[in-house]
Amino acid sequence: MAIEALKENLCISQIIGKVNENVVVDEDIIIPDIKPDILSTINISGNICVYKKEVLDGKVRIDGGVQLYIMYLADDESSSVRGLNTVIDFSKTIDMENVNGTMGMEVDLKLAGTECKILNGRKINVKAVIESKITVYSNENVEFIKEIDCSKGIQVLNNTETVNSLLGCGNTKVFAKDTVELNDSENLAEVMKLDVNIINKEIKSSYNKILIKADCCVAMVYLTEEGEVKETRKVIPIMGFVDMQNVSDDNICNLSFEIKNILIKPNSDEHSIYIEIEFGIDCFVYEKKEINIIQDLYSPIENLALEQKRINILKEKDDVSEELTVRDNVKMPELQGNGKICNVDVVPAILSEKKRGNSIIVDGELHLKIMYMSAGNNRVDVKLQTIPFNVDISSSKITDQISTNSSVDVLKQDYTVMPDDSIDINVELQLNVDISRTEEVNVIDDIQEAEDNDVNVYSIVIYFVKPGDTLWKIAKKFKSTIKAISTVNGIEDENQISIGQQLFIPKFV
Repeated sequence: MAIEALKENLCISQIIGKVNENVVVDEDIIIPDIKPDILSTINISGNICVYKKEVLDGKVRIDGGVQLYIMYLADDESSSVRGLNTVIDFSKTIDMENVNGTMGMEVDLKLAGTECKILNGRKINVKAVIESKITVYSNENVEFIKEIDCSKGIQVLNNTETVNSLLGCGNTKVFAKDTVELNDSENLAEVMKLDVNIINKEIKSSYNKILIKADCCVAMVYLTEEGEVKETRKVIPIMGFVDMQNVSDDNICNLSFEIKNILIKPNSDEHSIYIEIEFGIDCFVYEKKEINIIQDLYSPIENLALEQKRINILKEKDDVSEELTVRDNVKMPELQGNGKICNVDVVPAILSEKKRGNSIIVDGELHLKIMYMSAGNNRVDVKLQTIPFNVDISSSKITDQISTNSSVDVLKQDYTVMPDDSIDINVELQLNVDISRTEEVNVIDDIQEAEDNDVNVYSIVIYFVKPGDTLWKIAKKFKSTIKAISTVNGIEDENQISIGQQLFIPKFV
């Protein structure tokens, strides 16, 4: 008996492995001759640049650099504030089972901590701790039978599934370029600190391309020739394209940004600074589609050999977000007598997330690093403050069966110095929750006619229903059909049979 079958291809993105690991890098740095000796450090901050990432057989590798800004108190007559900019390169290889070079990876790197140890007035040891979250995935084309010719009595168990199939993935590079203008009365001495943040991400799809727009927020602390520490902020729009066949606005698109390189160059007029930041963007696009899966089949009159396998399909893929405003008042007695704030750095952190019905409750903290100058001197100090926050994100898409991955972006931050020498903090956050659910299903690869066919020697069997039985299982076991069993036994609903129920099973001779 020739069996005609129609097959379908489904691109499945499966997570092969995840690993969270801290990467520690350290290096001895010599103070350049043009700068004074170091007495003590005031503040250390930095940005992580990813030069290269790759999946190898049984391991992953990341090459990058930590661009550090070190603000220090100089060992000179005036105890002046100075700055040092340095880059510590790193290369990290992490063992991971079941990964190979055909797979892709997502990397989330954060600067978890920094440390500076003064070896002598001209030499320091700098250590940076990088928190890495690495996900390795495979994009596999799975072929399965979705339809066969049933004219010869083959019984088929069909199931229609709504899945999120991977339409494609791609990447691009974009640049944030602009000039930061300073006051005409200010002469730039050096850049002391640079914070980079991506907000307002927008995606539009048309003509086989994905248009990506976002804002790059740059916060810079700099030192003037007059010895003043000042702050300036700049929002630089960025835009890029990713080629993607058959993409539409109905597709789900996930983006990840990473810094590749940072260039800061004071212009010759000394009243402006040129900034150029290179970003890499990875893009993953999923399309929702309905597919028919034949989970099982048999013939009442022939023996069929089936090649079957279990696959994980992505049943739900979506994201939800919620904006939140966090306000607080921080007492600053250090400002009494005409002190001033130089910079307020805000770093959000998610502490925990709990699912409750159709909600996710996220608890987190804002870590504030307040840089200030006390009254009557040019000494710059840093005060640390923590502000807790809590947000309840509700959506019908959130269920107990889904997996979630939360992140938080700082959309806007403001501070106001009050008459009582406190500062009012106002921070706008956006909580993002990536939702997914996978399910393992049985599919059929191939059907072949078996060589030895059983010969039926009777035409009726009496059977008593056992736990776990369904009419499909019973019909397949005795090479009957659900319709024949239902007709003989007067069963109106094929899903309603009870344990111990007596059934007459007609067999095909």
